[in-house]
Amino acid sequence: MRSAHRVTTVRSAEHTLMARLPDGALMQRAAAGLAAVCADMLGRVYGSRVVLLTGSGDNGGDTLYAGARLAKRGAGVTAVLLSPDRTHPEALKALRRAGGTTTTPGAAAEAISRADLVLDGIVGIGGKGGLRPEAARLAELTAASPATVIAVDLPSGIEPDSGEVHGTALRADLTVTFGTHKPGLLIDPAREYAGPVRLIDIGLASTLPATPDLESLQHADVAALLPHPAQESDKYRRGVVGIAAGSARYPGAAVLAVAGALRGGAGAVRYVGPAADAVLARFPETLVSADGPKKAGRVQAWVTGPGAGDDAAPVAEALATDVPVLLDADGLRLADRETVRTRTAPTLMTPHAGEAAALLGVTREEVESARLTAVRDLARAYRATVLLKGSTTLIATSDGATPVRVNPTGTPWLATAGSGDVLSGLTGSLLAAGLRTLDAASVAAYLHGLAGRYAAKGAPTGAQDVAEAIPAAWRDIRTD
Repeated sequence: MRSAHRVTTVRSAEHTLMARLPDGALMQRAAAGLAAVCADMLGRVYGSRVVLLTGSGDNGGDTLYAGARLAKRGAGVTAVLLSPDRTHPEALKALRRAGGTTTTPGAAAEAISRADLVLDGIVGIGGKGGLRPEAARLAELTAASPATVIAVDLPSGIEPDSGEVHGTALRADLTVTFGTHKPGLLIDPAREYAGPVRLIDIGLASTLPATPDLESLQHADVAALLPHPAQESDKYRRGVVGIAAGSARYPGAAVLAVAGALRGGAGAVRYVGPAADAVLARFPETLVSADGPKKAGRVQAWVTGPGAGDDAAPVAEALATDVPVLLDADGLRLADRETVRTRTAPTLMTPHAGEAAALLGVTREEVESARLTAVRDLARAYRATVLLKGSTTLIATSDGATPVRVNPTGTPWLATAGSGDVLSGLTGSLLAAGLRTLDAASVAAYLHGLAGRYAAKGAPTGAQDVAEAIPAAWRDIRTD
């Protein structure tokens, strides 16, 4: 499990840990880890040119101490001091003793243009609201340089707690973060500025709370949650998922939702809706009913909404049952909000940014720029679990105390028609197999993203290809 913590939590944990350690020990741990990563990136440290973009405070201190270590190994290190009067004094002395030099932001252009490596230590976790003009100019110079850029703890200019970006931010090739991930490193749009993230252990785990603010499942976590039939299992014990989807105009949505459901771990799939002929032609093992969810037979979960058009009856019938219900696509628009809020059985909503914006009464741009806020607001408003699809998929519950989950798998090629229908069916099947809404959504997003990678292999892919790749993703997780 990959965990992320908010700034206030990190600061409290650092304060507690520093009280147990000799003065400066925590910064030296961070600097040592950072310098080791820099050396790996450079390959040959001796003779390399390194520029340190150095702000005030501990982040600048980490950067200067790491620069001192590189200078001792023969690198030519130049520190650009944005706040000379507030630069960490001991770290600056260490850099100068090691042979490093300093310069001003106004004279930094040549050094940055000739650098092999630039360390972004302008602002740390205390930064807010984008970069100031002088720092923004350094970010522009760095972007134009051929140098590799490493962000120290996080890219300067991003919002560490939310992943929002207000104004100019520095874009890194790699981020080296200390002690724990920060939410902004995992959530777009800030995640795009971070590049791959390397976590350096500085001993902070012992002082962090057991419950993080965000968490991201890994292979082992997903493997532990995947349903696995026992020897005595039959199709009904494994769970039956109902799919109420499709219309005369959108029969394909029903086919794709059933495709995802059949590969999701449940023992059987019941389909109700006007696309029965198309579903049976593709998947003859589907149990088809001519009636709506109320008379379709016993299921352990319902998926409703994909391709439904304007027919609200199946959505209302599914919500009236006492089993988990997944609302997607048209089902999100057709569902009565108060009915969702007052259900005693769990509800899972799976909107993309545009659908979330309509439900919240804001613009799509507002959702995409503040994804963490949007998913939390929607979960609270509907008293449901919400999976917000997009470049980073987020899953939030309505209680506010459970960590939001961030899905780490996927590929831009998943942005294709019908992909969300496959995800809905897959998630519904996991609900029917007995997973709680948070786990079903997290596991399905992980499998779906991994299947998307397998199906695409770096080229365009279709929703049916993604569905067919789910078993390969499942096997990979189980055998890793």
